[in-house]
Amino acid sequence: MLRTTSIFLGSCLLAVADDGLPQPNLLPTTKAIYEIIRKQAEMEAKDMQPYADKVPLAENAEISLVPIPAGEFLMGSPVSEEKRDTDEGPQRRVKVEPFWMAKVETTWNFYRPFMENGKNRNKDGTLNRDSNLTTTEVPEVKENETLVDTVTQPTPPYVPMHFSMGDGYSKEYPAVGVTQHAAHQFCQWLSAQTGHFYRLPTEAEWEYACRAGTTTAYSWGNDAGKMAEHAWYAENSEFQYQKVGTKKPNPWGLHDMHGNVAELVFDQYLAHAYESYKDGATQPFSYPVHRYPTSVRGGHWDADADQLRSANRLATSPDWKVRDPQIPKSIWYFTDAPFLGFRVVRPLKTPTLEEMHRIWNTTPGASE
Repeated sequence: MLRTTSIFLGSCLLAVADDGLPQPNLLPTTKAIYEIIRKQAEMEAKDMQPYADKVPLAENAEISLVPIPAGEFLMGSPVSEEKRDTDEGPQRRVKVEPFWMAKVETTWNFYRPFMENGKNRNKDGTLNRDSNLTTTEVPEVKENETLVDTVTQPTPPYVPMHFSMGDGYSKEYPAVGVTQHAAHQFCQWLSAQTGHFYRLPTEAEWEYACRAGTTTAYSWGNDAGKMAEHAWYAENSEFQYQKVGTKKPNPWGLHDMHGNVAELVFDQYLAHAYESYKDGATQPFSYPVHRYPTSVRGGHWDADADQLRSANRLATSPDWKVRDPQIPKSIWYFTDAPFLGFRVVRPLKTPTLEEMHRIWNTTPGASE
């Protein structure tokens, strides 16, 4: 009989397959970070205000977050707007718990120090101390190492991940070509430095924040003719990503929710996911148990206006790694997805140690 366990995202209880915690060898790192976060949470007031976190390994650059209040909304598209394959419906009225969301997409300013971490790494991202890239080693902090070093981090990329766009790895451009696994580990890396728990948003959280109280196709209304004021897309991007935060924000102060780069979220992509959601459900969520496909939101710089709607959904694909020559292919990079990035969220409620470990360590994707 398959055993199950539960994790919380906000106040949503999720049943997931229980074969023990994923990546149990990495639990010491999670425990150490959890204690930092727990102590920080005890010291802080729980009022929802905008704030910025300094990130020491990003030259103390600040990542700015916007408070997103609890509420409910209609998730998905009305029939008149729904795509032909109906993956945006049926609409469901769902509830979302409060959280903070990054004001802009994650930039190279923060991601590059994580990606180019200066440490010898095994293929799975653990510290390589035995010169064998295929082994996994215990995440102990040894001489000349820190807790942050024990977070699994990328091996060097096979191709320049800026894809010759913008000004290379300019600090003002969004990080792209990132797998969901890499984004999870970045969140852990960020949490270890700031004392705040970060993760990817769920689809429900992402769409709720994107809509920002609106019910129209876009957060500014239904008029696609106003797209250029709010988003970078196929008609104005010059066929490459652009600096974050240069277009008008949505009503809750979030930039680039429509366009620039598409954004990874936490959910497994299921074409008919909404059919299983009940009206009034809190934090509906599809736990990712397979590497592909997972869900992507927001449209991107090479997408048409219709793909930038608040309800639009996209699915990751193995085709996004075609030029990666490794066997098996890297768990860190989508070498053919220059349009794909992400942003982070911080829930008001801090999860337990076990929940935190599961959220950051959903398997890197041995299962297709």
